[in-house]
Formats: sequence, C-alpha cells, structure tokens
Amino acid sequence: MEMFNPPHPGESIREDCIKAVGLTVTAAAAELGISRQSLSEVLNGHNGVSADMALRLENKGWGSAEGWLRNQASYDLWHARQAAKAKPRATKAHRLDAEPGAQERDAPWKKFHAATAGFHAFRSDHARGAAKKSAAKRSAKKSSAKR
Repeated sequence: MEMFNPPHPGESIREDCIKAVGLTVTAAAAELGISRQSLSEVLNGHNGVSADMALRLENKGWGSAEGWLRNQASYDLWHARQAAKAKPRATKAHRLDAEPGAQERDAPWKKFHAATAGFHAFRSDHARGAAKKSAAKRSAKKSSAKR
C-alpha cells in the first residue's frame, strides 16, 4: 500500500537509531565509518540512503539493508509522482496541437532555419576549400625547400 508523503529515511535514522541509543551525529558517523558531513546530509534529507549506507546501517544492527533501500525508494517514488502531477511534460507536437496560433508563430523560425541551413552548408564547403588550398601551399613550400 502506498504511503502518503513517506518520511525521508534520514529522519528514521535520526529518531530511531541515533537518538534511541543516545549517540551524537559525530559519534554515529565514526561508528558507521563515514564522515560527519555525509551522515548529516542523509539525516537532513539532502542525500538519500545509498546501498553502501544501507549495508553500514545493517552491520550496526539498525535494520536491514533492504528495508532502508525500500524506504528510500518509496520516498523517491512518491516525490517523483508528485512532481509528475504538478508539471505534465508537453512535447512540441502537443503544444502545436493544443495552442491556437502556435503553428503560425513557429513558421518564421522554420523559414529562418531552412534559409541558414544553406548558408552553413556553403560555409563548410568554403572552409574545406580553404583547407585544401592551405595544404597545397604547405606542400609547395616543402617541395621548394627540398630543391
């Protein structure tokens, strides 16, 4: 069953593991073998519980690694669903169909891009020609230097 706004696993670690045992964040980080900053970022919800962190918590006896990863996945999935509900992704094709006048607004840009495509092709052909000429000049200088 999906939970409504599940807590970040860091909150559970802080309340159920660290405070229950009476440790400080610094002491808990030392016992887990990680930096204080890394643990603090997880506890404050800035970083998620990684597989490595889940194994460290399991080795300390603070729940199973699978449980911690399940909590993190539940938290991430719920927030992703909320973001998807709040901001539906619209493609350009969708926008052209839905907005009145959108096709007319895009027409000048299509003409501009079509016109500049020929210009860019000309520039690249011109650049290739210039490169061939400079290569020919270098080889001519080399052959005259050998004489």
